[in-house]
Amino acid sequence: MRRLITILAIILMGMTALSASQRWENVDAPVGVFTHVPSTAGDDAVEVAVSDGYVYVAIPSESSVKVFTILGQLVCQETLQAGTHRMQLSTKGMYIIKVGDVTKRVAI
Repeated sequence: MRRLITILAIILMGMTALSASQRWENVDAPVGVFTHVPSTAGDDAVEVAVSDGYVYVAIPSESSVKVFTILGQLVCQETLQAGTHRMQLSTKGMYIIKVGDVTKRVAI
């Protein structure tokens, strides 16, 4: 029983380390990733898209970007410069992306 608990603890620590290593990288967005979708007031400058397991965020100015699981667990928090950035999310599911005051929901 102790051996099982030890193995589970090691696996959980490894999973925590993997999720902590997720970082945004500055990229040129692939053609067709961002499609024009009518936006609501206040978020017309922020674009969020998903392609091939990556979340893409295009922002016009430096902004704080937070990624949450659908249950509200913080996955990543970072301040990004203006431009297009991407982050690979290895676990499929629903995520909430908060860019400044704009909140979007995406599915991987």
